Amino acid sequence: MADHVSGTEGYAEEADDLFVRYETHRAEDLHRAVLHLIPKQPARVVDIGAGTGRDAAWLAGLGHQVVAVEPTDTLRLRAIALHPSPAITWIDDSLPELAALRSRAQAFDLVMLTAVFMHLDAEQRARAMPNIASQIAPGGRLIIRLRHGPVPPGRRMFEVASEEIIALAGAQKMTLVFDEHAGSQDARNQAAGVTWTTLGLMKAY
Repeated sequence: MADHVSGTEGYAEEADDLFVRYETHRAEDLHRAVLHLIPKQPARVVDIGAGTGRDAAWLAGLGHQVVAVEPTDTLRLRAIALHPSPAITWIDDSLPELAALRSRAQAFDLVMLTAVFMHLDAEQRARAMPNIASQIAPGGRLIIRLRHGPVPPGRRMFEVASEEIIALAGAQKMTLVFDEHAGSQDARNQAAGVTWTTLGLMKAY
Protein backbone atom coordinates (compact mmCIF):
# COMPACT_ATOMS: atom_id res chain seq x y z
CA MET A 1 0.00 0.00 0.00
CA ALA A 2 1.22 3.48 -0.81
CA ASP A 3 0.86 5.15 2.58
CA HIS A 4 1.50 8.61 1.13
CA VAL A 5 -1.69 8.48 -0.92
CA SER A 6 -4.37 10.47 0.90
CA GLY A 7 -7.51 8.52 1.67
CA THR A 8 -6.10 5.02 1.27
CA GLU A 9 -5.63 4.69 5.03
CA GLY A 10 -7.24 1.54 6.35
CA TYR A 11 -8.17 -0.04 3.04
CA ALA A 12 -5.28 -2.50 2.73
CA GLU A 13 -5.74 -3.66 6.31
CA GLU A 14 -9.46 -4.25 5.76
CA ALA A 15 -9.21 -5.77 2.29
CA ASP A 16 -10.80 -9.11 3.23
CA ASP A 17 -13.86 -7.44 4.75
CA LEU A 18 -14.12 -4.90 1.93
CA PHE A 19 -14.13 -7.54 -0.79
CA VAL A 20 -16.99 -9.35 0.93
CA ARG A 21 -19.01 -6.16 1.51
CA TYR A 22 -18.40 -4.49 -1.86
CA GLU A 23 -18.85 -7.58 -3.99
CA THR A 24 -22.13 -8.43 -2.23
CA HIS A 25 -23.82 -5.43 -3.85
CA ARG A 26 -24.52 -5.51 -7.58
CA ALA A 27 -23.08 -2.51 -9.41
CA GLU A 28 -26.24 -2.20 -11.49
CA ASP A 29 -28.31 -1.82 -8.32
CA LEU A 30 -25.88 0.64 -6.75
CA HIS A 31 -25.86 2.87 -9.82
CA ARG A 32 -29.49 2.34 -10.88
CA ALA A 33 -30.34 6.04 -10.51
CA VAL A 34 -27.71 7.04 -13.07
CA LEU A 35 -28.05 4.24 -15.60
CA HIS A 36 -29.38 6.81 -18.06
CA LEU A 37 -26.03 8.62 -17.91
CA ILE A 38 -23.99 5.54 -18.82
CA PRO A 39 -23.36 5.21 -22.58
CA LYS A 40 -25.53 2.65 -24.34
CA GLN A 41 -22.93 1.97 -27.04
CA PRO A 42 -19.36 0.75 -26.38
CA ALA A 43 -17.46 3.68 -24.90
CA ARG A 44 -14.26 4.68 -23.12
CA VAL A 45 -14.73 4.65 -19.36
CA VAL A 46 -12.41 5.34 -16.42
CA ASP A 47 -13.22 4.21 -12.88
CA ILE A 48 -11.13 6.28 -10.46
CA GLY A 49 -10.71 4.53 -7.13
CA ALA A 50 -11.80 1.21 -8.59
CA GLY A 51 -11.35 -0.71 -5.34
CA THR A 52 -12.37 -4.35 -5.71
CA GLY A 53 -13.10 -3.94 -9.42
CA ARG A 54 -16.83 -4.54 -9.03
CA ASP A 55 -17.89 -1.50 -11.06
CA ALA A 56 -15.09 -1.85 -13.62
CA ALA A 57 -16.11 -5.45 -14.30
CA TRP A 58 -19.77 -4.45 -14.65
CA LEU A 59 -18.91 -1.66 -17.09
CA ALA A 60 -16.66 -3.99 -19.10
CA GLY A 61 -19.53 -6.47 -19.20
CA LEU A 62 -21.68 -3.77 -20.80
CA GLY A 63 -19.19 -3.62 -23.66
CA HIS A 64 -17.09 -0.65 -22.58
CA GLN A 65 -13.31 -0.33 -22.57
CA VAL A 66 -12.46 0.46 -18.96
CA VAL A 67 -9.39 1.96 -17.32
CA ALA A 68 -9.47 1.12 -13.61
CA VAL A 69 -7.42 3.43 -11.37
CA GLU A 70 -6.56 2.11 -7.88
CA PRO A 71 -3.59 3.15 -5.72
CA THR A 72 -3.89 0.48 -3.03
CA ASP A 73 -1.80 -2.50 -4.14
CA THR A 74 -3.70 -4.98 -1.96
CA LEU A 75 -7.02 -4.05 -3.55
CA ARG A 76 -5.76 -3.66 -7.12
CA LEU A 77 -3.93 -6.98 -7.32
CA ARG A 78 -6.83 -8.92 -5.81
CA ALA A 79 -9.29 -7.12 -8.08
CA ILE A 80 -7.30 -8.11 -11.15
CA ALA A 81 -7.44 -11.74 -10.05
CA LEU A 82 -11.14 -11.59 -9.17
CA HIS A 83 -12.27 -9.78 -12.33
CA PRO A 84 -9.94 -10.83 -15.16
CA SER A 85 -11.03 -9.07 -18.33
CA PRO A 86 -9.19 -7.98 -21.48
CA ALA A 87 -11.52 -4.95 -21.51
CA ILE A 88 -10.07 -3.60 -18.22
CA THR A 89 -6.70 -1.86 -17.99
CA TRP A 90 -5.51 -1.38 -14.40
CA ILE A 91 -3.38 1.62 -13.38
CA ASP A 92 -1.63 2.41 -10.10
CA ASP A 93 -2.52 6.09 -9.75
CA SER A 94 -4.35 8.46 -7.42
CA LEU A 95 -6.01 11.81 -6.96
CA PRO A 96 -5.49 14.70 -6.90
CA GLU A 97 -2.79 14.54 -9.58
CA LEU A 98 -3.77 11.49 -11.69
CA ALA A 99 -0.30 11.78 -13.22
CA ALA A 100 -0.18 8.27 -14.72
CA LEU A 101 -3.67 8.53 -16.19
CA ARG A 102 -3.05 11.97 -17.67
CA SER A 103 0.20 10.79 -19.23
CA ARG A 104 -1.83 8.34 -21.36
CA ALA A 105 -3.43 11.32 -23.14
CA GLN A 106 -6.84 9.66 -23.47
CA ALA A 107 -10.31 11.20 -23.41
CA PHE A 108 -13.15 9.30 -21.78
CA ASP A 109 -16.88 9.29 -22.44
CA LEU A 110 -17.58 8.51 -18.78
CA VAL A 111 -15.64 9.05 -15.56
CA MET A 112 -16.84 7.18 -12.47
CA LEU A 113 -15.79 8.47 -9.04
CA THR A 114 -17.52 6.33 -6.42
CA ALA A 115 -16.77 6.85 -2.72
CA VAL A 116 -13.49 8.63 -3.45
CA PHE A 117 -13.80 12.41 -3.33
CA MET A 118 -14.63 12.55 0.39
CA HIS A 119 -11.11 11.23 1.11
CA LEU A 120 -9.59 14.47 -0.19
CA ASP A 121 -9.38 17.70 1.79
CA ALA A 122 -10.63 20.97 0.32
CA GLU A 123 -7.28 21.94 -1.22
CA GLN A 124 -6.87 18.50 -2.78
CA ARG A 125 -10.42 18.56 -4.16
CA ALA A 126 -9.76 21.91 -5.82
CA ARG A 127 -6.56 20.53 -7.38
CA ALA A 128 -8.24 17.29 -8.41
CA MET A 129 -11.20 18.62 -10.39
CA PRO A 130 -9.21 20.16 -13.30
CA ASN A 131 -7.25 16.91 -13.61
CA ILE A 132 -10.46 14.89 -13.68
CA ALA A 133 -12.10 17.25 -16.16
CA SER A 134 -9.10 17.04 -18.46
CA GLN A 135 -9.85 13.33 -18.95
CA ILE A 136 -13.46 13.84 -20.07
CA ALA A 137 -14.27 14.08 -23.77
CA PRO A 138 -16.61 16.86 -24.96
CA GLY A 139 -20.15 15.76 -24.13
CA GLY A 140 -18.79 13.16 -21.70
CA ARG A 141 -20.22 12.52 -18.25
CA LEU A 142 -18.84 12.50 -14.71
CA ILE A 143 -20.66 10.50 -12.05
CA ILE A 144 -19.61 11.20 -8.46
CA ARG A 145 -20.94 9.43 -5.35
CA LEU A 146 -20.24 11.21 -2.04
CA ARG A 147 -20.51 9.51 1.34
CA HIS A 148 -22.01 11.36 4.32
CA GLY A 149 -21.98 10.21 7.93
CA PRO A 150 -19.71 8.87 10.65
CA VAL A 151 -16.08 8.24 9.67
CA PRO A 152 -15.00 4.62 10.27
CA PRO A 153 -12.05 4.20 12.66
CA GLY A 154 -8.69 4.46 10.93
CA ARG A 155 -10.09 6.23 7.85
CA ARG A 156 -9.50 9.74 6.51
CA MET A 157 -12.74 11.34 5.30
CA PHE A 158 -14.24 14.79 4.99
CA GLU A 159 -17.80 16.05 4.67
CA VAL A 160 -18.20 17.35 1.12
CA ALA A 161 -21.13 19.52 0.06
CA SER A 162 -22.76 19.02 -3.33
CA GLU A 163 -22.57 22.77 -3.92
CA GLU A 164 -18.78 22.67 -3.73
CA ILE A 165 -18.52 19.88 -6.29
CA ILE A 166 -21.00 21.59 -8.63
CA ALA A 167 -19.01 24.83 -8.42
CA LEU A 168 -15.65 23.13 -9.00
CA ALA A 169 -17.09 21.23 -11.97
CA GLY A 170 -18.75 24.33 -13.33
CA ALA A 171 -15.38 26.07 -13.49
CA GLN A 172 -14.31 23.21 -15.79
CA LYS A 173 -17.26 23.67 -18.17
CA MET A 174 -19.32 20.89 -16.64
CA THR A 175 -23.05 21.22 -16.03
CA LEU A 176 -25.12 19.41 -13.40
CA VAL A 177 -27.58 16.97 -14.97
CA PHE A 178 -28.43 14.76 -11.97
CA ASP A 179 -28.50 15.24 -8.18
CA GLU A 180 -29.85 12.67 -5.72
CA HIS A 181 -29.47 12.12 -1.98
CA ALA A 182 -30.36 8.65 -0.69
CA GLY A 183 -29.72 6.16 2.07
CA SER A 184 -27.07 3.48 1.97
CA GLN A 185 -27.74 0.01 0.53
CA ASP A 186 -25.20 -1.52 2.92
CA ALA A 187 -26.74 -2.80 6.17
CA ARG A 188 -23.78 -1.76 8.32
CA ASN A 189 -23.79 1.75 6.84
CA GLN A 190 -27.57 2.00 7.21
CA ALA A 191 -27.25 1.26 10.91
CA ALA A 192 -24.56 3.93 11.23
CA GLY A 193 -26.72 6.55 9.50
CA VAL A 194 -24.59 6.79 6.36
CA THR A 195 -26.20 8.49 3.34
CA TRP A 196 -25.00 9.15 -0.21
CA THR A 197 -25.20 11.95 -2.73
CA THR A 198 -24.94 11.03 -6.41
CA LEU A 199 -24.10 13.79 -8.87
CA GLY A 200 -24.08 13.53 -12.65
CA LEU A 201 -22.29 16.22 -14.67
CA MET A 202 -21.81 16.72 -18.39
CA LYS A 203 -18.84 18.41 -20.04
CA ALA A 204 -19.58 21.05 -22.65
CA TYR A 205 -19.02 20.24 -26.32
